[in-house]
Amino acid sequence: MLGDLGTASLTAGLISASLTVPLWLRVALLGRSARQARVATGVTLLAAALACAVLETALLRHDFSVRFVAENGGRHVSGYDTVTSLWSALDGSLLLWLLVLCGYAALLARRRHPPRLHAYAMAVVGVVTTFFFALSALAANPFRSVHPAPVDGPGPNPLLQQHPAMGVHPPLLYLGYLGLVVPFALALAAPLAGPEGRDWLRIARPWTLAAWSALTAGIAMGAWWSYAVLGWGGYWAWDPVENASLMPWLTATAFLHTMLSGALRRARWNSVLACASFLLVLLGTFLTRSGAVASVHAFTESPLGPLLLGLVLLAVLASTLLAGRRDPLPPAPGRTPLLSRATAVLVNGVLLVTIAAVVLIGTVLPLLTEPLTGARSSVGPGYYQRTAVPLAIVVLLLAGVAPAVRRAGDRAAARQLVLPAVAGSVTVAAVGLLSRPGVPALVAFGAAAFTLTGLAGQLGSLLRRRRGVRTVRLAAVLAHAGLALVALGVAGSSAYGRAQERTVRTGEVVRVSDVSVRLLAVERSAGNGRMAVRARLALTGDGAERTVAPRLWYDTSRDTAVTVPWIATGLRRDTYVTLLSVAADGSTATVRLAVNPLVGVLWCGAALIVGGGLLGFATSVRRIRRRTPPSAPAAPPAAVQVTA
Repeated sequence: MLGDLGTASLTAGLISASLTVPLWLRVALLGRSARQARVATGVTLLAAALACAVLETALLRHDFSVRFVAENGGRHVSGYDTVTSLWSALDGSLLLWLLVLCGYAALLARRRHPPRLHAYAMAVVGVVTTFFFALSALAANPFRSVHPAPVDGPGPNPLLQQHPAMGVHPPLLYLGYLGLVVPFALALAAPLAGPEGRDWLRIARPWTLAAWSALTAGIAMGAWWSYAVLGWGGYWAWDPVENASLMPWLTATAFLHTMLSGALRRARWNSVLACASFLLVLLGTFLTRSGAVASVHAFTESPLGPLLLGLVLLAVLASTLLAGRRDPLPPAPGRTPLLSRATAVLVNGVLLVTIAAVVLIGTVLPLLTEPLTGARSSVGPGYYQRTAVPLAIVVLLLAGVAPAVRRAGDRAAARQLVLPAVAGSVTVAAVGLLSRPGVPALVAFGAAAFTLTGLAGQLGSLLRRRRGVRTVRLAAVLAHAGLALVALGVAGSSAYGRAQERTVRTGEVVRVSDVSVRLLAVERSAGNGRMAVRARLALTGDGAERTVAPRLWYDTSRDTAVTVPWIATGLRRDTYVTLLSVAADGSTATVRLAVNPLVGVLWCGAALIVGGGLLGFATSVRRIRRRTPPSAPAAPPAAVQVTA
């Protein structure tokens, strides 16, 4: 019964999504009322919501006659993990993907934007929605029945049951990924809408800021999840699926900078960046859901790969034909000074796109070489550290330069950079003399000090303004300061992190710096489909002693072992204890002790970046509401023009 209802909801969603495209084109081409198109868009959202609700009900009821429940549900699974099981596997995650996509479509449908631009953009979103409904209904239907129905299921992947971030990280990523469909649709609609399309950047700004903020939060939450669950002591491994989330973030960041810069606001490459961001989302979807890459984050091999690759190629073709044909407005008269905000933004955008290209090459190249060599290869972290990291440090320096050169040709700009430059130089000299962390970390420390000092001056200037603080500039200061703190956290944890792995008997000690753990006992337990082993250790550090208990547990239904580290988090450093293995007789245990400095600074920096993005989003929404006139009747039919 539930399976039939779920399949019917997907079918209804596919039909209504298919209808939205001609209905919105009817509005754009013939100037008809958008009422029917909005109704169809709303029905599509209801169908996606119903499909998600039906699958959640089947999971909570343990209806193992539904294939997805039989493969990913289980009576031994907690209520929270049962609810989040919806997006724990490929078919169910597509339903959440559809729900978020249809939610964005419904929100965009309710806006009062220029009629033809709005209608063409909605038609683009409708095409994307129709494709993913077809994908879910025809190729990845989670509601197919199982005969005979099993008595119980294995539950979701044990790694996904180990941390509460499972309920937050994937939804945040989807909010970020799919929010980029709106600027993509507006960029494609602008040349078709003629003169109405000239204002598309102002309309795209709050959508891009909201999506970028959610994507930033999702990436940070994923790094924290990896750090807290996988047991290897790190937060970023340049994994192909991690890269798939980083690439659209980089191009979306470049897009935000160019659209917010007055000098470059109307440059042609705004359209290119808006399209590239969503194209990279689609490419990441292909990598994650096709089985093309081997990753702990990826879904298993599926038949969706060719279909998703086809969508990527179709989107590239549409972007090339539409966004690539836009004629830019003539440049402003006069020469742009070298030391100006426009130059800083231009260089920043080029660097961000270059980093995205470097990451793209490292991610995709092994897929291209596999058919030639017959073996699956991968690009290691060393490649990214030699290529992407130096470019990222230059981007960080520009984050400190740009606020000081806000006015093109300002002769005081160079003087404003003196104090940050001194702070950066002193930091490099002091850190280099005291600890010798290595050239990359040393440069990162100096760049972070340079940027934070410059931003502190900007913040003081903002707070001294008699007319109040300009929230747009405040948002930029927060985001750039967060970036500098992230750089500090990454450089500190990479340069000063220390770890020791050792097999010990009861009473023996593992020591790192001034922290040590002594094995007290090994304990075993079983039940609820799991066999667990725990090491009780006496941790000594910071003048105190406490008992900690990292664990290993084995999920019998999934035949998977999971490491559960013990972590003491602080702003200055983290203490990270992992139980790697235990002898069969319990006489010895292999323990890894790590001291990771400044990881807490990294999480604080990520929170600041998200806060800056959300503040910018709120400011953009307020500005649009103040400037948007009362809704006007739809424009009469007109010839399609391609213009800037």
